[in-house]
Amino acid sequence: MTANKLQSRIEAGEAVVGVVGLGYVGLPLVLTFGRAGIRVIGFDVDDSKILDLHAGRSYLKHIPSEQIAKLCEKDIFLATSSFSKVAECDAILLCVPTPLTKHREPDMIYIEGTARSIAPHLREGQIVVLESTTYPGTSDELLRHHLEAGSGLTAGVDFHLAYSPEREDPGNSSFDTQRIPKLVGGLTDECQKAAVSLYEMALDKVVPVSSMRVAEMTKLFENVFRSVNIALVNELKMLCDRMDVDVWEVIEAASTKPFGFMPFHPGPGLGGHCIPVDPFYLTWKAREFELSTRFIELAGEINTYMPRYVLTRTVEALNCFGKPLREANVLILGVAYKKDVDDVRESPAMKIIELLQDRGADVTYHDPFIEKIPPMRKHDIDLSSVELTDDVLRDCDVAIVVTDHGNVDYQRVANLAPLIVDTRGVMRHVDAPAIKIVTA
Repeated sequence: MTANKLQSRIEAGEAVVGVVGLGYVGLPLVLTFGRAGIRVIGFDVDDSKILDLHAGRSYLKHIPSEQIAKLCEKDIFLATSSFSKVAECDAILLCVPTPLTKHREPDMIYIEGTARSIAPHLREGQIVVLESTTYPGTSDELLRHHLEAGSGLTAGVDFHLAYSPEREDPGNSSFDTQRIPKLVGGLTDECQKAAVSLYEMALDKVVPVSSMRVAEMTKLFENVFRSVNIALVNELKMLCDRMDVDVWEVIEAASTKPFGFMPFHPGPGLGGHCIPVDPFYLTWKAREFELSTRFIELAGEINTYMPRYVLTRTVEALNCFGKPLREANVLILGVAYKKDVDDVRESPAMKIIELLQDRGADVTYHDPFIEKIPPMRKHDIDLSSVELTDDVLRDCDVAIVVTDHGNVDYQRVANLAPLIVDTRGVMRHVDAPAIKIVTA
């Protein structure tokens, strides 16, 4: 009866969707369901976000404020910090952070805290779906335990439970939330059916899998795949630097093979909310089964080392010009974790800046998308972006390209900066003396 009631509300388009966590994953979900005409209640503990949303303002660069305002005007979107409104929802989608502890182990504080907050307000006939990236078993062990203990209800009997991993790619205009295929795994067959029907209200393609653990493992595999291949190309870059071979030319040449090759590109380290974190969730879980995931861990070691490699190459480059790193004026170009986004989560730029500052360098940065570096769990860097004037470029001792934003004139950088350390390969296409450009 519970399943039938929820299914009929979904099929009639009457279901109310709650989204917990209104960040880079949750807010696009709000828009996707809202544009489909589904009433959405958004939950977040950050009151500043709630105020912005009530005023129709977006705090994410890739989401225009007009889209938020339009939903508010239609009266189908409400943002709140009161979890009592969970009782008004038919579906509750959890989009909360899953970071690592300082020992590189899963930090479940946000999932556990959210589960405890919503559990007292759960009622029969609802569906709860976890979207946060996590280790296999989180949904049917940890999340299920907290929801049942706090509500007195039974998952799979009184309410549905499912897992559907987020696959957001900020800055990718080819794929938004609606167009990215959505994986769904349910605790039971009825849970699965309800979750598929829920997402089919707003998304183009829903892909059911046999269980929540399969869905959880699939998400980790997707990101481990990227991590391992990025580590491989980063290691190749370090070898190519020693051999005086252009690694970017090698990648371009290899990409002409029409089968058996997929290009990955080197960089200063991993960034974003997934790839630097997710592989460690899997290596941690693997220890429970007495298995050492050596390949994954090696990739993590290589990628984690890359900011230090950038530091080493910067020191070597300055030494060639008779300049020590201590008291050198170092200009960082780009601190976002990837090109043309306003997101600094896990950005390798943070580690690079700290390494430079620890060694006495005077560091400034320019990033058209990051006006000021915000406080973060692992970093507290008090710097604001400087305007990229001619004087700023001329006065630096070295400019390090960390993030290759598209709206920076790299030819101008090459003309004015006395020395450039390029971690992204953008300086290959500018006209400048080879002696002033170093790859890292």
